[in-house]
Amino acid sequence: MKKTVIAGLAGGMAMNAAMLLTFRTLGFGWDGKGILLTSSMQSHKLIEVWTEIEPLPLVVNAPLPIILGLMLFGIGHAFIYRSIAVAWPAGFLPRAVRMSGLIFFMTYLFWEFFTPFNQFGEPLPLIAIELGFWAIIAFAEGAAIAWVMERSAV
Repeated sequence: MKKTVIAGLAGGMAMNAAMLLTFRTLGFGWDGKGILLTSSMQSHKLIEVWTEIEPLPLVVNAPLPIILGLMLFGIGHAFIYRSIAVAWPAGFLPRAVRMSGLIFFMTYLFWEFFTPFNQFGEPLPLIAIELGFWAIIAFAEGAAIAWVMERSAV
């Protein structure tokens, strides 16, 4: 149990750090001038949700609940890992890749399809950039969880 919680916390921290490096730094920019907000093809609806319509997303104005929530998702993902990784080939990399793929397809691909594409009308080239960001985030989390879980003693 302890190892699983530690793996989840590591996954949550990796997820938060990867989001900071991708979406916050490149996508939205620290000054609001990232590619996802300044692209001429971007949906005005998406821009307004992130920058104008009050209340702004918590991750913009009060990120702590989101950071903590992502840590809880990491713990949940670690428990999923614990229950299914035995069916995967042994070793850090094979299991990290599978966990990352599971996170990516079950969470981020669905999110991009249902929200930015469906609700905000975001154009496909920008969705492709976001999916690249999400792949990095999923791998960071999946690798962190697998790294802790595949260690012999924690």
